[in-house]
Amino acid sequence: MKKTQLYVLALAIAAVALAAIVYKWKVLQFPLQPDATVEVWTLQARIGYVPEQGANRITLQVPGDAPGWSVLDERFVARRHAKLEARDGVAREVQWAIRHARGEQALYYRANVVRAQPAAPPLLLLPPEQALIPRLDEPYATAARALLDDVAERSADNITFARELLRRFQEPAPGEDIALLSDRFEDEEGKVALVAGLLAMRNIPARLVHGLQLIDAGQGRVDGAGALRPWLAVQGGAGEGGGEATPWTIVDPRSDVAGWPEGFFLWSASGKPVALVDGNDEASFELSSSHNLADAIAVAERRLEVRDADLVRFSLLSLPLQAQQTYRILMMVPIGAFIMLLLRNLVGVKTFGTFMPVLVALAFRETQLVAGVALFVLVVGMGLLVRFYLERLRLLLVPRLTAILILVVLLMAAISVLANRLDLEVGLSVALFPMVIMAMTIERMSVAWDERGAGSAIREGVGTLIVAALAYVVMSWPWLEQFVFVFPETLLLLFSGCLLLGRYSGYRLTELYRFRALAREPDPIAPLPDNDKVPA
Repeated sequence: MKKTQLYVLALAIAAVALAAIVYKWKVLQFPLQPDATVEVWTLQARIGYVPEQGANRITLQVPGDAPGWSVLDERFVARRHAKLEARDGVAREVQWAIRHARGEQALYYRANVVRAQPAAPPLLLLPPEQALIPRLDEPYATAARALLDDVAERSADNITFARELLRRFQEPAPGEDIALLSDRFEDEEGKVALVAGLLAMRNIPARLVHGLQLIDAGQGRVDGAGALRPWLAVQGGAGEGGGEATPWTIVDPRSDVAGWPEGFFLWSASGKPVALVDGNDEASFELSSSHNLADAIAVAERRLEVRDADLVRFSLLSLPLQAQQTYRILMMVPIGAFIMLLLRNLVGVKTFGTFMPVLVALAFRETQLVAGVALFVLVVGMGLLVRFYLERLRLLLVPRLTAILILVVLLMAAISVLANRLDLEVGLSVALFPMVIMAMTIERMSVAWDERGAGSAIREGVGTLIVAALAYVVMSWPWLEQFVFVFPETLLLLFSGCLLLGRYSGYRLTELYRFRALAREPDPIAPLPDNDKVPA
């Protein structure tokens, strides 16, 4: 394969890996920090009523697609009530029914919600429908036309028209038209419904919506935050584009301020009463909210399950917790192997074997670095002494390795017992060292000692410890461990790096130091002496 093809393949793999990481970070909102937390809000609605004789039916408007928020889970609690759920366009409601009920009844709806896109401003996209035009008799119809004509002269588009109309109803000393029309509603919800109807008389899409502001008290809670209130939604037009794709704007009927309120959660956009008990005007409705901090990984996983359960089923997050802990360690092995690759091929550090330093680094996770190095040197050193003695007995390779393995196990057991008597807990972890790797290390070091001398064997042993120590430092980094487990696509970046380094055949750093004399400029050749002056 040509180098150009290799480079294109490596860059393509790296691009796919980076795209997957960015997608999971930005779109699926998996955090980059291992200890990241998100704010989860719990909303609970309670309907209490005293049943009438005969059948009773209760209707509750529940959250659907709330812009800027995601519903993680929801529960319905209604004892002995049948439940039917329906969705009609933007409206989502649940109906409870019971044939015979005795005593005071209580029905609950609970949902856990979390912010979906904190960085992006929420967009409310609704069908361009207008509210029902109210049927106004005289003199209300004349007052409404006069008011709308006056407001039209003081507005430039749909939003300013709605804001000006709301401002008129909030004036301390309203005019005769406002005072007359105020008799058409009794509460704030009725006022918003009337304003939406008046806007429909001018072909302005507007509707009554219900929502609340979820704002932490420590963040400067605004007046009315946490309470379910009516709001006015108006679709932009007449200079703002209009059409189905034009977002709707939320207008506060209490302050005529337009724009998406801080922490606004859209409970229902149907315009219907939030809770309705047929034939019972004394029913009560209560909505409470609370918040806490939850693990960002768990929240992102739950959000992804709601969005597309298959993405979670075919990921590491679907594994049992014990298997996840195992893969958290295994996913770090390629990191250590890549560090070994850099140190061997670019720096020129010599080690015993290719992956032996990585396995030793895994053992250091249990013993910590300083104690692990000391135990490694102690066991290998004592094993070498035994190996040199066994060499004189002229044993074959397999029996010799088996004997060394047995002695390594005995040495580790002795060190553990001695550490226990000295109250040194770190010595108890020596048993977690890979025994076969230790035996092979002793064998290879002794062979290198015989073939290339003591200096070469010691250099390779020191190089193995250096690579293992550096790999341990990187592999035990909590942030990197969490990042690689959540974003396993990171290993594809290492894979592309291995492809690029696979064709490198230049000098290593240690070779530049070794052959530094060749890089110096040669001294000018001195002229040969005359033959006459050469002594006989």
